[in-house]
Parts: sequence; C-alpha cells; structure tokens
Amino acid sequence: MHIATNGVKLAVRDQGNGPVAIVYLHYWGGSSRTWQPVIAAMPEGCRHVALDLRGWGDSDKPDGDVALADLACDVAGVVDALGLERYVLVGHSMGGKVAQLLAGGRPRGLCGLALVAPAPPLPLQLTDEQRGAMRMAYRDEHTVAATLDAALTAHPLPAPLRRQVIEDSLRGSLAARDAWLDEGVRADIAQAARNIDVPVLVLSGEHDRVDPPAALRAHLLPVIPQARLQIVPGCGHLLPLEAPQAVAGAIDGFVRGLEPAA
Repeated sequence: MHIATNGVKLAVRDQGNGPVAIVYLHYWGGSSRTWQPVIAAMPEGCRHVALDLRGWGDSDKPDGDVALADLACDVAGVVDALGLERYVLVGHSMGGKVAQLLAGGRPRGLCGLALVAPAPPLPLQLTDEQRGAMRMAYRDEHTVAATLDAALTAHPLPAPLRRQVIEDSLRGSLAARDAWLDEGVRADIAQAARNIDVPVLVLSGEHDRVDPPAALRAHLLPVIPQARLQIVPGCGHLLPLEAPQAVAGAIDGFVRGLEPAA
C-alpha cells in the first residue's frame, strides 16, 4: 500500500499483529524488501511495518534535495497514519541515522530503538575521491555487483538476494542517492541522539567495512550511552541479508525485553 505524508506517497508493507509494531528503515540502496528475510524469521506476536524511504523502491521519487530531516518526518507521518501506539524503530545503515534523528525527538509511542550496522550520529568525513567513488557505486549492474563484493558483504549472497540488491540499488533516484552523500553523511545529529530516552540495541557485523565495530565504539556509543553493542560474527554490512536469523533473534529478544518495562 501507499501512504501520503509530508508531500510524498510512500510504499509501505504492513503485516502481522501484536501489541508492539516494529518499523523498519532500509539502507542507502535498499528498500522495504531488504527486511523480508528478517521479518520471515521473526516469531509471531508483532506487527511489522517496512517502508521504502522517499526516492527508493516504490515510493515517490521527487526531484530536488532529500534532507535527512525529510526522511525522519516521512517516517513519523507513516507512524501517525497507521495509528501506531507502541512501536520500535529498526534502522539499517542510512536508515539507522534516520531512526536516531527521529528518536531524538522523543516521539509518543516509541519504546525502543534497534540500530543495525548504523551510520553514526557524528559526521562522516569523506574525501572528494571517496565521495566520487560512492557516486559511481550504483551507476549500473556491474558497479553495484562490484560494490556488493568489495564493500557491503563479507561473503557472497544467494543469487536471488544478490539480484534483489542490484535491482533496488538501481531503482533509487539520483536525487536520493546524492542527498545521502552531500547532506546525510555530513549531518551532525549528535544533539538529537543524546536526547534519545529509550533502550537502544546496536548490531554490528564483525567484518563490516562501511561502519565497522570500532567506528561505532568511537562515534556512536559515547553519544548514546545506554546503547548496547552486539557483534554478529563473520558478517559484513548487509546484516539483514547476510544474517537474517541472527538479526531477527536479536530484535525479538530486544522487543521482548521491553515489555515488562512498558
């Protein structure tokens, strides 16, 4: 289905039932279907809401700048439109930074935050050469495949998932791709992240080459002191696709641990 909010229509997958909704935000290059292996591995008892951020998947792809704040407002609009009374935000990579910004506003109903290989709240300093290389990463099928092997995964994905990653990466709009490089990675949201007042779980792949465990220890954990870091052995950056069972188990345990406090 599509939900109109903040001037755009966003594609949303809404499935399952339960007292707590889990809202999933994808990485730079992904879509809502990035989360399907994780959702399929989750036990019953939760509602799962996965959305395509603006510029990606089946959501609107407007021209012009796509600021991090726009993405956070879009997610808040989906939460309001669906009337979610209790929910956990789960954000992967770029989606993790969006989730931190939204959670820093202490929205009503938010009871937990799970960050999967997240972009830290502090600005990422990229050289012009690095930024140029990232702009070329999703140019065509061959560059996506090369990026997948060289940077995103620690071991090959099954063929269907590999094809999915390539398709999703190429479907992203140029405006959305450039916005993350020009504004998103540079955005300093540390003040918002320090305002987060719910429990926080951080998952990191042992061999992540994009946001490695050491970077999260240096640039995220000091900003969000209540965050608990959990390392997923043998995996890279695309944890929802490389280790869906491990991610699902960690999220399920985290959500269940919130219930007594709620």
